[in-house]
Amino acid sequence: MHKAQASLKMNDPTALAQPYLLDDASSDSGKRLPGGYLFSRLPYIPLVFLGLGLYRAWIELVFVGSFVAFPYNGEAGHDLYDIAMILTLFTCAIFHRQVAPLFRRRSIYLAALASMIVGTVCAFGTLALPDVSEELSWGATILGGVGTALIILIWSELYSCLSPYRVGLYYCASIVAAAFIIYFCRGLSGVWLAGTAVLLPVASIAFAMLGFLSLDPDEQPRAQTARFSFPWKPTLLMAVYAFAFGLRETSQYATTFGPHSAFGTVVMGLVLLVLISKQSGNFQFTTLYRSALPLMMGAFLVLPSFGWFNGWIADFCATASYTAFSVMIMLIMAHMSYRYGMSAVWLFGIERGVRAMFSLAGRQTSEAFSLLGSNVASLAVGSITIALVVIGTLLIVSEKDFLSRWGVSFKGDSSAPGELDLLYRQDISKRCADAASRFGLTSREGEVLALLATGLTIGQIQRRLVISKDTAKTHIRHIYQKMDVHSREGLFDILGISGPASNERH
Repeated sequence: MHKAQASLKMNDPTALAQPYLLDDASSDSGKRLPGGYLFSRLPYIPLVFLGLGLYRAWIELVFVGSFVAFPYNGEAGHDLYDIAMILTLFTCAIFHRQVAPLFRRRSIYLAALASMIVGTVCAFGTLALPDVSEELSWGATILGGVGTALIILIWSELYSCLSPYRVGLYYCASIVAAAFIIYFCRGLSGVWLAGTAVLLPVASIAFAMLGFLSLDPDEQPRAQTARFSFPWKPTLLMAVYAFAFGLRETSQYATTFGPHSAFGTVVMGLVLLVLISKQSGNFQFTTLYRSALPLMMGAFLVLPSFGWFNGWIADFCATASYTAFSVMIMLIMAHMSYRYGMSAVWLFGIERGVRAMFSLAGRQTSEAFSLLGSNVASLAVGSITIALVVIGTLLIVSEKDFLSRWGVSFKGDSSAPGELDLLYRQDISKRCADAASRFGLTSREGEVLALLATGLTIGQIQRRLVISKDTAKTHIRHIYQKMDVHSREGLFDILGISGPASNERH
């Protein structure tokens, strides 16, 4: 089994305990549910988590790359929007111990909703009231930036409660959903468009609240107690790609499609959604950076040599590459919060803030070089960017496991109860992963082994993995046969633990 897959699915028994969206392909019957388990979940769970796509659509409709000719659509207005968002993200990250978890604070929901609605009203007010459009533009961009930052953190915290495969599946589906919502809204005009723009944040916040309520109590986010060093590697990598994307963002805004509805974004979202859905536990997430790197190189180096630097093909490659990499970073950061109990507000507040800063820097750099009127200067900037992207991508390859600790370490007193609990679970995870590799267990059998180590019963394993009881028993029988044991005590002996992990923790 690939190391990335092993790390993703076996490093944390609690991570493996989450129900997967896909059906159990290893069922002893060998048959899938009609239409697949993916479609049987669509009436409830997927629709709730697709609310992330609603705020993505809202951002583009009102602020970023909108096809509506708002007076503040110039770069100065966009910069003010970004600055307000960056400051809010960093502020929340700094005070994450006071504000997280966000889902318990109604004031955060209300602040996000009020900022987004009032910002939207101000935006459309600039069209209806041209005499005060300048004043309304300030309110639209500042409130819009604040609201965007808050709703990003709310959804990031929710997605950090999910297992990695559910994050990948739902996030890609949200990317595609956002684009189709934007395409639909392009057919609206006047009051209908304004009304839809106001309703999108309301629906997104409502879906986020329902998403938190759909989680079991032990899945819901908790306040961070342990202290960690910040995972700078994935943040720096995303910053480099954001800078590269910012260099092309000006040309992207020259069209009527923004970053969330661009064809490259939609195609990459669809491709990843299909791959993750079809391959389920066998999806290799190294595909993300292996596809992102050549696409970005094509956008900045290969295509410019043919004179297509400002063409739609280069834009397609840049947006597709940025989308693939943003999915990967979402998986990495959400997995670290999910696995170690790190505050999603802290992680995503810093990461998204840094990303927005570098995107802004890329846009400003592109504008500065455009004044020179030289394609050579643009090509030089692209070459430097690609060099940074290549170096950054090598940092990924240097990691032994795709979803590893990324340099994260505990800080302060390691005897703190929360840290000891995390360290113990990590040790159990590693032992289960090593045993699964040594005895040739399948990926699903590895999941079941990790759950057995936590002390779950057959019925609990059945519910957690959304499989039949007979299938659970079959997996356990195969595990016993491959490991040549006859009881859980035999499993514990091989794993080198004195009893179920869940019992040891209390």
